[in-house]
Amino acid sequence: MANFTYRYRWLIIIVSWFIAIGFALAIPRITIDAEVEGLIPASMESKINTDQIEDMFGGSDMIIVILENTDILADSTLLRLQNIESEFSQLPEIERTLSLFTMKDIKGQNGAMIVDPALPGIPRNEEEKEATRKSLAANDMVMGVVLSHDFTLTAIIGSVQKETNDKELMVAVKDIILKHPGGEPVYLGGYPVVGQSITDNILHDIKILLPLAFLFILLVLGLSFRDLKGVLLPLSVVLMSVLVTVGLIPLLGWKFSLVTVLLPIMMIAIGNNYGIYLVNRYQEILKREPEIGKTHLLKKLSEALNKPILVCALTTIAGVLALLTHIIVPAREVGLLAAIGIAWALILSLFYIPAFLAVLPKSTTRITNNKPHISPLEHFLCKTGVLITNKPKTVLLITVLITLIIGAGMIRLKVEGNTINFFSKKDPIRKTSSMIDKNFGGSQTLSIQFQGDIKDPALLGRMDQYESTLKNEKGVGQVISIASVIKLMSKSLLDPEDPGYNKIPETRDGVAQYIELYSMNGDPADFEQLVDFNYENAQMVIRINDASSSTVLSLVKKIREMTREDPMVARIGGIGLISAEMTDSLVTGQWRSTALAILIVCLLAMWIFKAWRAGLMVLFPLGTACIVLFGIMGWVGIPFDPATTLITSVMIGCGVDYTVQYLWRQRAEMAAGRSQARAIIETLFTTGQAITFNALAVMIGFTPLIFSSFSPIRFFGLMMFVSIFICLIGALVIVPAIMMVWTPKFMVDRRPMTDDRQRAGTGDRWSPTFDTKYI
Repeated sequence: MANFTYRYRWLIIIVSWFIAIGFALAIPRITIDAEVEGLIPASMESKINTDQIEDMFGGSDMIIVILENTDILADSTLLRLQNIESEFSQLPEIERTLSLFTMKDIKGQNGAMIVDPALPGIPRNEEEKEATRKSLAANDMVMGVVLSHDFTLTAIIGSVQKETNDKELMVAVKDIILKHPGGEPVYLGGYPVVGQSITDNILHDIKILLPLAFLFILLVLGLSFRDLKGVLLPLSVVLMSVLVTVGLIPLLGWKFSLVTVLLPIMMIAIGNNYGIYLVNRYQEILKREPEIGKTHLLKKLSEALNKPILVCALTTIAGVLALLTHIIVPAREVGLLAAIGIAWALILSLFYIPAFLAVLPKSTTRITNNKPHISPLEHFLCKTGVLITNKPKTVLLITVLITLIIGAGMIRLKVEGNTINFFSKKDPIRKTSSMIDKNFGGSQTLSIQFQGDIKDPALLGRMDQYESTLKNEKGVGQVISIASVIKLMSKSLLDPEDPGYNKIPETRDGVAQYIELYSMNGDPADFEQLVDFNYENAQMVIRINDASSSTVLSLVKKIREMTREDPMVARIGGIGLISAEMTDSLVTGQWRSTALAILIVCLLAMWIFKAWRAGLMVLFPLGTACIVLFGIMGWVGIPFDPATTLITSVMIGCGVDYTVQYLWRQRAEMAAGRSQARAIIETLFTTGQAITFNALAVMIGFTPLIFSSFSPIRFFGLMMFVSIFICLIGALVIVPAIMMVWTPKFMVDRRPMTDDRQRAGTGDRWSPTFDTKYI
């Protein structure tokens, strides 16, 4: 292969860039999907149920416009509210609106039901204003729905049509607000606002994080190799890998989501791995043989690293491919795209980098006292090797104690799928959401659909009982159904002393009479979100004012237990249920993808070294890393969410490289005749340096994520830094210590020694194991 690379070096370089640029041309066609529904498979029960309920009763997504004033009944505020609501309700994306000017006031008069607007007009004087205030305060359909109890906030709530373009809707709403200026602060909330904010922040993150990641990798490579080749060659591999993986997204018909933000950063962090190994070995060979020819140099590179690099790439690909079992759809896509990107980076490392090395002049080597210059890192690694070989049991004991102490934090792990919590506490989205939860019942909903004779008093009675129970549950802001509306009608027609006051009529005819009386003076379409025209299907809408995953999951469990024996309950849906089911699935997806990733890499290690014990050697550092990672997340309070559930698969895919590279080199050193202790020190001195550079590049490559607009992405970046560091310690400390206590048979390589493997015992170069200060 070295001869092929040298012969066609220019062709390899040109074709590599041609392919990368070809994929890059597709990048402008990328579209962004910020919807929660885009995270879950279309086959998920909650998604199917929600779609069916929305097809019958209209969309459950809401956009909420809030006006604030010390007294919301001020003339200027009401006039502005009226003007905004009038144009807002005419938007094609809005199905219906709720506001002070559209809500109803149901009263009884001389045995008839009178349905008037809750706010017939703007009060003309203080007397009318106080009368209006009193009327609104007594209206259960208004208070806590579109008007805060302290009369400082009022809301216009719009039900959004399905398949609405959030960006176009947001532009239209903001134009309306600007068209009617005033002194009142205006806040926007609801899922379309959240979705558009996620889209804007994704674009912001891409513009900020990608340049930062490239800059950080540039600095790491420069400090590690202090050689232009060591910087530009791995960096160019990274760039071409990013172009190919990101360009594949629109070509496959996929969209860019919050989770997909991780993909280009992953490729920047991981894509240089194999280039670092090659450049490190390239410099190592030049230290030993500064006069070596280019063709022979490429041949030595190929013989020494092609197989171990291929093996490491396979284990990394296996790790990220475990994400294909994840419940989150973008996580599956990231897993496949990352695997393709890593494979492309491998091909470039094995052909493109050697081809470029064949074109460029050789690097020079620093010599000190007839010995190659020894860096502080090499010195530190040698000292570490001496410590490990002298006290391996102490090292392992300390490792076990630290792992147990930190791992205890796993019992504190929690799950979070609420998209509002993806924003920082200071973000306007988070503040507005808190305002909606506190004053207007909440921005997320659950829906229960009933099928049957909706006018049946028995069914309405059960619905009323469900409402009463749910109103007392934690996290429930409002509950409304046709049953509560019927009870409100009874209050308007009957005196408080009447036995039927605030109750469901005992007969079907009584229910029908209430509905008929309402239709004489009101609009039957007022209830279209609660019941269909034939009164065969009804919906109970539960507004959630605490959308934390634990609260919503508990509430969903309560609803299912409460309605399990009710034959009229057709289905349960709503965006709240989708979030809850997604959250519940995050845990399953996390453990499933982690277990699969560990299993696959262990099997690959067994195949690579032709020994089942090799799987155990890989398992020890990876298992330790997983326990410590989850423990830290528990102690610090970092939850599992759509982004952080990807950490372990990526960590395993990256971290297993270090152990495999270490085992491969130590086996070669032992086969060359070194003792166990000297082989460990020699391996740490040589391959240990490459592993450290590699891990440092990956750690720093993920660091820009801490500047993301989203908390899950920031947590992912932080924990990837920590987890890769743990894997590095596992490979360079735990594995050597285990080797000193227990040396598996597969580490004694009995194959005939090649020239490259035989070099360790020739004594023709400086080695830490021949320097008395390291023995």
